[in-house]
Amino acid sequence: MTSEGWGTPPVEPISQHYIVCGGNALAHRLVLELVEHYEVPVVVLVTDRTRDHAPQIEQITGVAAVVEYPNLTEEALRAVSIDTARGLALVEGSDQDNIHAALSAQGHNPDIRIVFRMFNQRLGENIERLLRNGAALSGSATAAPAFAAAALGRPNSVEIDGRYLHIAFDDAISSDRICVVADHIDRQDLSKIRLLPEQEGDSAQFVRLAREFGDDGPVRQGGLRRAPEPEPEAGSDSEGEPERGHEPAVGPEVEPEVERAVEPDPGAEPEEPPGGIAALQALRMEPREPISWVRRLRWRVLDTMRFLTNARLRVVLLIALAAVLMAFAVLWYLNRDFGWTVYISLLDLAGAAQPDQQADIAAGTGTGGLWQRVAQVVITICGITFAPVATAIAVEVLGSGRRGLPRNPSAGTRDHVIVVGLGNVGTRVATQLYEMGVPVVCMERDPQARGISAVRALGIPVVLGDGPFEEQLRRARLKHSRAVIALSGDDATNLEAALEARHGNPDVRVVVRLFDDDFAGHFYRTLDNAASRSVSYLAAPAFAAALMGSEVRGTLSVFRHVLLIAELTVEDGSGLIGLNRHDLEDPGGVRVIAARFARSNQLHWGFADRTRRLAPGDRIVVAATRSGLARLNTVLVEEV
Repeated sequence: MTSEGWGTPPVEPISQHYIVCGGNALAHRLVLELVEHYEVPVVVLVTDRTRDHAPQIEQITGVAAVVEYPNLTEEALRAVSIDTARGLALVEGSDQDNIHAALSAQGHNPDIRIVFRMFNQRLGENIERLLRNGAALSGSATAAPAFAAAALGRPNSVEIDGRYLHIAFDDAISSDRICVVADHIDRQDLSKIRLLPEQEGDSAQFVRLAREFGDDGPVRQGGLRRAPEPEPEAGSDSEGEPERGHEPAVGPEVEPEVERAVEPDPGAEPEEPPGGIAALQALRMEPREPISWVRRLRWRVLDTMRFLTNARLRVVLLIALAAVLMAFAVLWYLNRDFGWTVYISLLDLAGAAQPDQQADIAAGTGTGGLWQRVAQVVITICGITFAPVATAIAVEVLGSGRRGLPRNPSAGTRDHVIVVGLGNVGTRVATQLYEMGVPVVCMERDPQARGISAVRALGIPVVLGDGPFEEQLRRARLKHSRAVIALSGDDATNLEAALEARHGNPDVRVVVRLFDDDFAGHFYRTLDNAASRSVSYLAAPAFAAALMGSEVRGTLSVFRHVLLIAELTVEDGSGLIGLNRHDLEDPGGVRVIAARFARSNQLHWGFADRTRRLAPGDRIVVAATRSGLARLNTVLVEEV
């Protein structure tokens, strides 16, 4: 431990290193990315070595030093040699603290690359303009689409130039797939999954056929293979070879082996390995959740009634409305004039109807008999009832300030998604689902959670309280929900929420945020109709790539594995200059899926020219594993 206000500087001077400020899960994953895949020296600055993930970070082989300072001050930055560092990642603390630290770091080292975490993305974009070489990223914004898509049971997508890339599995894979991104998929053992397995080139089958069936190959007219040549008999003085230009004789008892030549499919992949596979596909438009406007309107009306009224007021309103409708039907039946019936009913509701006089009844000029008078009396009384009920609603909503409090879901909430935990990620996921038109109900135990005000502004119901999950889920109408997403910061809490949800509704889909990979493996083996994601696992590769200067457009999940979609720019002095598609893909872990050349702004999908070399100004879009993108980023910063 260090004395108050002081940190532990690195043991020896260090330079050309990367600094990670934070001791949370994202910092842990980011350090692993930098050390294992980019193989760069890393110095970590934490507030307390004994808390959060700091002890695990200290155990990572390759970390140059772990420095402890209670606050991210100028002194702390000098202690980690900010003047000689190549990059700085700020992944912990508030937006304000990260902005202040980023500006201070730029003052010490104007050329340093700065990547900082910002929940307020709009503010982050504005701060980027103040930095010479900086990028603002949001870990929750990076991971939220994967959680939302998993809850809805549909693929997450990344938009590239009007096309939406997503991962398809097994039978959902179409013939126009871009490339196979994973094989050996086994839910019982996710460690067998291979991302971007080795595959043959586009022309591999043509080359193989040319070698086997060349000019002198055994192909005859009609597409039949020649009969196999007989083996020489023992003791024979002949080699068994026929004279050149003659076909071997085939006796009547021996049928020649006949095999039709198979025409190669230019778009075919090599034979698929055992186990499930996943492929990258593109859609022209983003897949939307098919929720009809009738269902949305019904949910909105019922939810609005639940918000404006309590149970007793709703009973009074419904009884009065039913009485008015019955009386209206009686008036229309007696008079057979719909327009006049509407007219007299509205007057009665407003209390403006003129009662019959005895003289009118005696003269036969009354309003139409006993039943009509009864109907008008019922409408008038109900009209008088509506006025105080409306006043009570106004007093309850405006006078008591109920609009400023979270509300429980309505009795009509159906087919909704329950989001457990309103931290940064939970708030992002709930907002995204709401914008898609999916009914959402949130659960939160901490009444001071920052996400409560955000979802309250959207009108999303929130179940507050620290009671048992069983009771909280019941209040969130678990029986009628379609999915439960557990997004708290604790793995055990998330797993408890998922198990309680499955116990209360065996058919509900559960999506759980889990950091530990072993924990996630047991989760997949135990539960069906379930998914697990890790925020740090999804976000850390994007932070690491941004720290190295490349642009990650999005992340796609293959169960617990991550596929990165990145766009790389070939700049003067870049190590990518002169490389072709074969050079980029040959070591593995990278697939070039599109290219945009300097002379044209058009993006070429499935660019087949493997010999065309990259020049300054070209841009390529790749699908890559973490190690594959790390290799490209290492080449990107090399000088020719």
